[in-house]
Amino acid sequence: MLNGTTIAFLVAPEGIEQVELTEPWNAVKKAGGTPRLVSTEKGQVQAFNHLDAADRFPVDATVEEVSAADFDGLVLPGGVANPDLLRTVPEAVAFAKGFFDAGKPVAAICHAPWTLIEADVVRGRKVTSWPSLRTDLGNAGADWEDREVVVCSAGPNTLITSRKPDDLKAFCQAAVDAFSGGGRKGD
Repeated sequence: MLNGTTIAFLVAPEGIEQVELTEPWNAVKKAGGTPRLVSTEKGQVQAFNHLDAADRFPVDATVEEVSAADFDGLVLPGGVANPDLLRTVPEAVAFAKGFFDAGKPVAAICHAPWTLIEADVVRGRKVTSWPSLRTDLGNAGADWEDREVVVCSAGPNTLITSRKPDDLKAFCQAAVDAFSGGGRKGD
């Protein structure tokens, strides 16, 4: 389904919710795609299981070394610290925004929409997230819904959002569908 596609996974050097990185990563691989880990620093990133340090993962490229043109889609894993750090790095925000500018699908889960708020790409879009981002997303012009997964095609690209790890099955399926150019049309 994703043969010949390369999907970027943008993360900060630490604070990534591990399961929100590994499950979509494995879904992309299982569908025949090539996932690549992109971060703001070289080396390895530190994932977490909620607040406990978990595994480390090697970075394939930094945001300074690549652009949206190098990929077919983008996944933004959550974790509280991960997107909070990313939104303070202009190159990371520009990298994420590049996927919207190019009309390429983006999938963001949990707290990850913070990076999208900073990129000013959620205005007029239907989204979901971890509940604490509801006001932030509303203030940024998004229409927030409390649903397992929201697929929004009412913009320059397909935007897939989910609330939390419990939603990963639906999130991964919607992301793979969007990356393959198929899947259901959203709101």
